Amino acid sequence: MDELAIQIILGISVASVPLIFAAIGELVVERSGVLNLGVEGMMIMGAIIGLVVQYHTGSGLLSVIAAMAAGMLMASIFAFLTQLFLTNHVATGLALTLFGLGVAAFIGKNYSDITVTRISALHIPWFSDLPVIGSLVFGYDPLFYLAILMVFLVWWFLFKTKRGLILRAIGDNHDAAHAIGHQVIRYRVLAILFGGGMAGIGGAYLSLVQVPMWVEGMSAGRGWIAIALVVFASWQPFKVIVGALIFGGISILQLHAQAFGVYIPAQYLSMLPYLMTIIVLVSLRIGSKSNTNRTMPNCLGKVFHSTS
Repeated sequence: MDELAIQIILGISVASVPLIFAAIGELVVERSGVLNLGVEGMMIMGAIIGLVVQYHTGSGLLSVIAAMAAGMLMASIFAFLTQLFLTNHVATGLALTLFGLGVAAFIGKNYSDITVTRISALHIPWFSDLPVIGSLVFGYDPLFYLAILMVFLVWWFLFKTKRGLILRAIGDNHDAAHAIGHQVIRYRVLAILFGGGMAGIGGAYLSLVQVPMWVEGMSAGRGWIAIALVVFASWQPFKVIVGALIFGGISILQLHAQAFGVYIPAQYLSMLPYLMTIIVLVSLRIGSKSNTNRTMPNCLGKVFHSTS
């Protein structure tokens, strides 16, 4: 296989990882009936906190854990407001994004001119040295494999466990679930925290793997794309990987467009991932009118009023 083709495939795979983390976390949140539009804010907080911890400790593991904790802390604010004070999901999520972007920019002022040690790819003896297959299958960093594993774990949890069934039942009809004794708020808070942790790790991937330095606004709308990916995937875990590869592919191919002789102004190429997001959302909305088999949770975005 041509070396350029291998590099493009590797680039697409790496570009999809932050989207997989953020989208799989948001998928669990939405399956519980909660719509959290604060993914962008949680990702950017994970990016800056992960970089700060990496700079001061040099430990990739601690950096990822700190980024996950930062995302969960941001998510806890959302959970506190929406589940206890019953605030509007959309407005609270938007406020969380703006809050996260502002706090991250403030913290990042002192780290804008430094670089940190990148989390490097694994080297598996013999396997990593195989021609072509070694690079395409065994040539990634640990977080790449963790992202794929999380998709499998979320699928197993949602469709193979009792608690996953309860979570989906809450998302479909929280009043009925509450009537038979299930703790709606508890399940939703835990789902929100999980989503925040995944978004935090996705943000850390940006500052620790893709670009090992701080750039203000480096999440660059990936949180919004992740939310669109959940809809694109019809709230099914494995389809998240497909969607992430498509959007990651668009992001990478626009960087290689000129190498293939496609001369389009850079501004238009940069628009492609976000234009694709809009097209996907509109097409899915139109298609949903004639498709009664879509798996969108019935209580998505609805405030739960406990009568107990």
